[in-house]
Amino acid sequence: MPDREDPFAVQWLVGVELTRLRKQARRTVTEAAQAIGCSVGKISHMEAGRNQQRPDEVTTLLRLYGADQADVDRLASLAGSAGQKMWWAPWTDVVPDWLRTYVGLEGLACDAHWYSPLVLPAMLQTQQYSHGVTAGNIRVSPDHGDRVVRLRMERQQRLFHGDPPLRVTALLEEAVLQRPIGGSTVMLEQLRRLVELADRDNVDLRILPTALGAHDGLVTPFSVLHFTAAQPIAYVEVVNGALYVQDQDQVAGYTRTVERLRQAALSPADSINAIRSHLDAVT
Repeated sequence: MPDREDPFAVQWLVGVELTRLRKQARRTVTEAAQAIGCSVGKISHMEAGRNQQRPDEVTTLLRLYGADQADVDRLASLAGSAGQKMWWAPWTDVVPDWLRTYVGLEGLACDAHWYSPLVLPAMLQTQQYSHGVTAGNIRVSPDHGDRVVRLRMERQQRLFHGDPPLRVTALLEEAVLQRPIGGSTVMLEQLRRLVELADRDNVDLRILPTALGAHDGLVTPFSVLHFTAAQPIAYVEVVNGALYVQDQDQVAGYTRTVERLRQAALSPADSINAIRSHLDAVT
């Protein structure tokens, strides 16, 4: 499969880490600028991920911040990989600004945890189910619908058939299985697809039964992405955009919620049985 790396996502991740480590070391942007002989503005651009960060500059900054050698090597290597071509460039016109970073980040992730109370995550959708979702979404213009779906299908190929593939924990409310998006034929195909995905070694799919009542997840859908070369982030979509949660205490809160939801959900085997029960109901 083609490389999943995205230069803008890499720059964003490196910037997050540079900011975190500088603040942790109680260093100012002025001190950082003096260390590599540049302007304060350049440091701000580096931390925001607007500019590609040179590995040698990253190394100098991290040594100023007192980072251990493992962090220096990890982030310098990550910065050096930012020269890759953005794989999803053909679809830039249909990806809103608030989503672009996430599309790149999911390609860099080694693990993804998704909680979905309303509709299936994009990465689990069949093509026809995805068409049904986009057709009812005011944020997707009618003339962009087909290309948005094609991008989702490409994201799935790159993530599930990569080497290694993305490891996924998908926590779905039972109501997601009941909502007839696209009609019964579409739902039949989609539910069968979920059974197939749940059987994959890299997918932990669990259903939260409606009978469970109140629980930690009854707020909004969210994702937590983990990386081999950077700290994890949480991602929350809102009506007109998205929140990228970088503060590690807050990310830890989302991670704890994921674990509590996993414990409250049906087991993987029982989740497959629940999906099959809904399949029988549709047929």
